[in-house]
Amino acid sequence: MIKGMRTLLRRSTYSGALFAYGAVPLSLPPLFLAVVPAAAWPSAPEGVRIAVTLLLWAVLVGLVGLVPTTRRVLIRSARRLLKVPLPDAGSLRVPPGHRWRTPLWLLLHVAIGWTGAVAGGLLLLAGLTLPGGWLDAEVGLSLAGRTVRVRDGWQSWVLALVCLLLAAVVCAVVAKTMRWSAPRLLGPSVAERLALAAERERHLAARNRLAHELHDSIGHTLTTTTIQAAVAGEVLSADPAAARAALRSIEESTRAALEDLDYVLGVLREHEATTAPTRTLADLPELFERLRHAGAVVEPDLSGDLAGVRGTLSRAAYRIVQEGLTNAMRHGAAGPVEVRVAVGTEYLELGVVNRTGGPGGSPRTGQGRTGGSPRTAHEQGGGSPGSGQGRAGGSPRSGHGLPGLAERVRLLHGEIEAGPDGPGHWRLAVRLPVRWAA
Repeated sequence: MIKGMRTLLRRSTYSGALFAYGAVPLSLPPLFLAVVPAAAWPSAPEGVRIAVTLLLWAVLVGLVGLVPTTRRVLIRSARRLLKVPLPDAGSLRVPPGHRWRTPLWLLLHVAIGWTGAVAGGLLLLAGLTLPGGWLDAEVGLSLAGRTVRVRDGWQSWVLALVCLLLAAVVCAVVAKTMRWSAPRLLGPSVAERLALAAERERHLAARNRLAHELHDSIGHTLTTTTIQAAVAGEVLSADPAAARAALRSIEESTRAALEDLDYVLGVLREHEATTAPTRTLADLPELFERLRHAGAVVEPDLSGDLAGVRGTLSRAAYRIVQEGLTNAMRHGAAGPVEVRVAVGTEYLELGVVNRTGGPGGSPRTGQGRTGGSPRTAHEQGGGSPGSGQGRAGGSPRSGHGLPGLAERVRLLHGEIEAGPDGPGHWRLAVRLPVRWAA
């Protein structure tokens, strides 16, 4: 009882009823058009003309509901007046077989609006005119041959109060019915929800891939430029030519990173990027040369036709080697970094081996192997910084390198293995099937 009274006192009850009653004036133009055929057929029985009028009226209202703008207006109005959570119509792609839901809800809206407006209007009129016989109003009730008339006196005031209360109840029932039906007919259907979820998943996957690209490129550039700047500072007085070479390498690395950043930000902003990074396995010698300028010792072992590897696989393989070298420089110890790239007819094999600076290897001694992600190893560790070679001293461990590589390898249906490789060494090995490349 108390809950029901609270419902009658809520502002949202009457805003919802106002939304329903708004269908009455808006449905009058289709009603006038539906009356024309019945008026032009005076010889037909009255019941037939009424049926034809109602049928044509329903058809015209339903046609209005098929207009895409109608759904957007209804959703915005329902969110504001009914206070129901409905997604924006622009974010939903309505399947062809589900477009009937908006016309059905519009017909229900018109039916509830007219019913509630007529019933509530009569009750409100009775509640305002009955007290004291104002305007000579009276109410008669006949039951079992007996008639009871209320014309004046305290009975009219009680009945007027009851009519006003019933008018408020009609508003509450109408508002509740509209709130119940709006999410079911105006809201997304199961097919729309699945389509929206699939679109969001594709969007998140694309952003995740861009995040990996940005991490691999910018992370590698920051690592190498940090080392190159340190080397340039150490040899600036003793060997100006080597310092200038290091600075030129910093400039080249930074320019390449800016291209990657421009591309990623252009995609994230849904604008066409001015450049698109297209580095492939054929660009590995340039990558090795930049690392040598940073003071690293890279020992490459390249076999097979690197230029013959197809685009997607070649770009992904370049990023994998780049990330492996970045981790080796950031977390490994001084010493040569062995890089192996072998192109076969069925598989592309990649490997990076570096020193960790101690007989026990990485502090995280777990070794994982799986068809997508390493089970335990996340980043390399251990070792002490050498003479500016192969390691950016004091660089923090981000924890994103190997998990990002594992995700990239999983999408390419490959295998990844990362962990200690004998005393004082760390090994990253990746095997990618050539047939899955697009």
